[in-house]
Amino acid sequence: MLSQEKQKKLACVARRYYLEDQRQSDIAKELGVSRPLISRMLSEARELGVVEITIHEPGARMDNLLERLRSFSTLQSGVLVEDGKDEDETNRALSQGAMELLRQIGAQRLGVGWGYLIGQLVTWLEENPQRDSSITDICPLVGNASIPARNYQSNENVRLMAQQLGAAPHFLYLPALPDNLEEKRLLCSTEVYHQIEQQWSQIDTALVNIGNYPSSPDFASLVRYGDLLQKQRACGRMLVYYFNEDGTVIQSDQDFAVQIPLEALRRCPNIVGVCSANTSAKALRGALRSGILTHIVARANLAQMLLS
Repeated sequence: MLSQEKQKKLACVARRYYLEDQRQSDIAKELGVSRPLISRMLSEARELGVVEITIHEPGARMDNLLERLRSFSTLQSGVLVEDGKDEDETNRALSQGAMELLRQIGAQRLGVGWGYLIGQLVTWLEENPQRDSSITDICPLVGNASIPARNYQSNENVRLMAQQLGAAPHFLYLPALPDNLEEKRLLCSTEVYHQIEQQWSQIDTALVNIGNYPSSPDFASLVRYGDLLQKQRACGRMLVYYFNEDGTVIQSDQDFAVQIPLEALRRCPNIVGVCSANTSAKALRGALRSGILTHIVARANLAQMLLS
């Protein structure tokens, strides 16, 4: 058995060589021994486990993280990106990663949600057109918001994406959040809605943003859910669906949002969840546990945080 004194000597030599970047000849001179002895000590340190050398092949960290994510979720594959110098750069990398993943999947008929990263993706596409894309048709998965923020203008985002991808756009001329349940029933009986239902039944890929649940719900959420979101501990959102950290999608009899029905979304072969630079580990964990997603685009550090 290796004595503690011998382990200390091997560790001392290894520290000088591997961490302090000293030459073997300089270590030998300092300790008053021969350079060949230092070489033998370094070899012995590796053989006995005093020193462990890990080689990180390009992409190996990402592959390992994705494999670990797949082990507890319905994920088939995904793209993980390194953090940029700021949130804008990270979101650009995530946008590019989303397009790379859509190419890998071979997406043709694409349904697009809304949210911060979707808006960033549209901006990225305007700067980096992909007119050789396999995507032929694009439609929105949720109606339009009444707020002017680009991230939530479903039809405009679909129009711009189709333009940059050389695809045919299909629009939904209905609000995402009508005034009440009765108005939703009326809107969903129109020909406009039946046309988009037809598009939803034909998509092979859905692109949905994974967002955080706000600490104070907006008025529309309060009307749709009352205190249900707080009681069931909502932590994130996909489209206008909320879920908790256990992956339960929180349902309300008073939900009047106009969006692809959950059962229709689940029938889509490829459901890609995209995270932005500020998506929380709780939101990603809940989204993965929901069993809805088949693919993911996220920061590698967020995946590492979740797995830790």
